[in-house]
Amino acid sequence: MKKIKLSILTLICFLIFISSDIFANESKWEGVDAKVVEKYAKMYGREPKEPIINTDQGDLLLFIFTLFGAIGGFVAGYNYRRLFKEKKGDICARV
Repeated sequence: MKKIKLSILTLICFLIFISSDIFANESKWEGVDAKVVEKYAKMYGREPKEPIINTDQGDLLLFIFTLFGAIGGFVAGYNYRRLFKEKKGDICARV
């Protein structure tokens, strides 16, 4: 009986989530840069400029994320024993 109630509750929550997305305003949400930073920049006479490295176009941001993820994974894998297996006072493991 609990599983049926839980399934019905999950289904209701899912339907509410889907319907709220359908009836939501279709306009693009503006971020902090557009709402706050640009407002004060214009107030003090500074106009926005194009970034030096534009990560909004193409897969550059994905490439950078993947590259640093691979580097972090390699470093963690290389030091796995030191990070997770060795005890603090274990002298033999450090040789």
